Amino acid sequence: MTRSDLDSFGRPVVVVTGMGILTSLGEGKVENWRRLTAGTSGIRRISRFSITGLRTTIAGTVDFVPVSEMSAPELTTVVAERAADEALADAGIIGDFPGPLFLAMPPVEVEWPQRLALAAASGARDAVTYADLLRTAGSGAFDPWYQRFLFGSVAERLADRYGTQGSPISTSTACASGATAIQLGAEAIRRGETQAALAIGADASVNPESLVRFSLLSALSTRNEPPQAAARPFSRDRDGFVMAEGAGALVLESLAHARARGAEILAVIEGCGEAADSFHRTRSAPDGKPIIACMHHALADASLAPDAVGYVNAHGTGTPENDKMEWLGLSAVFGERAGTLPVSSNKSMIGHTLSAAGTIEAIFTVLSLRHRVLPPTINYDAPDPALPLDCVPNNAREAHVDYAISNSFGFGGQNVCLVIGAAR
Repeated sequence: MTRSDLDSFGRPVVVVTGMGILTSLGEGKVENWRRLTAGTSGIRRISRFSITGLRTTIAGTVDFVPVSEMSAPELTTVVAERAADEALADAGIIGDFPGPLFLAMPPVEVEWPQRLALAAASGARDAVTYADLLRTAGSGAFDPWYQRFLFGSVAERLADRYGTQGSPISTSTACASGATAIQLGAEAIRRGETQAALAIGADASVNPESLVRFSLLSALSTRNEPPQAAARPFSRDRDGFVMAEGAGALVLESLAHARARGAEILAVIEGCGEAADSFHRTRSAPDGKPIIACMHHALADASLAPDAVGYVNAHGTGTPENDKMEWLGLSAVFGERAGTLPVSSNKSMIGHTLSAAGTIEAIFTVLSLRHRVLPPTINYDAPDPALPLDCVPNNAREAHVDYAISNSFGFGGQNVCLVIGAAR
């Protein structure tokens, strides 16, 4: 039976026709999937800058990606381009992209090397403000620096490269940003504003200042030896997340548009849900209501009951608080099934890619549906009796799943849940 071009609400069905990915495991879908399902870790000792005095000295860096000048905005742009190039080739789209760009990326900041260089160039001998630095950067020979660090400059560069339509949209919903980009693209297609959308999540912000900030929040793992064993989602001995870099890009289209051009359908974006609690700057509401509501919203948007879901790609950061709250949400939504429903965390291998996590993990979810294999949660050696779930421990598992959920829960209670269906 051929699926209708419209869903049960009379909206265009949104499908995935192209994907590209780059993580600490390597570049491209083939390499990432091979290493992910083998249970390989991309976490390594940081070598890009001095780690002297840092409590955490490991990360899922992408040092194999060359950049002309090291900064988070520049590296974020490059990894986004490489992921998008693969996605567009995968979708068979040549020339200008026939829709808008939705980009998830980290906040743009002037980092310490650039600040010091700008201060030296300005002739300042004492501490100077951001405003002083930017005024200096915006004049004469330093104008390119000024342009690079303006908010929106990364999205503008990508929009120019791919010829996307309209103004590019940059999203920043903390660790849910990548999923938000997909949601915005899907909703634009459903509203009939476009027939296609390019959703990209990219983050390359492993630098000393970011590590210090997260360390001050006691959010990072300090299990530095060996690096590959640090990320331990859902384990009793988990002690925090591991920062990582990467990018994921998805080409989204209406089913009618994809069919008309003969594109291969990789998966269906069945439903999107979001909920925010604003309970605390970093913590989730203790009752878990926003996380529970987020998953319920996504299932209702997909017109599916919880029993239809066969796999959850967990947010699974490995912080004591996040994993506990995700289990609370899963147990409330899935009831008695929560303990037997396969739930795994890719972050155990690639680390937490922050703004990019939602897009990267959505891609891994699509690959799970297509290959009928569930990636493992590695480093699961000490089960937590308070979290009695099936986290696909340590080894990948064959499974035929029709519908899966990809969870993304960000600081400040910014939560997004995607329901993804297998192509059929």
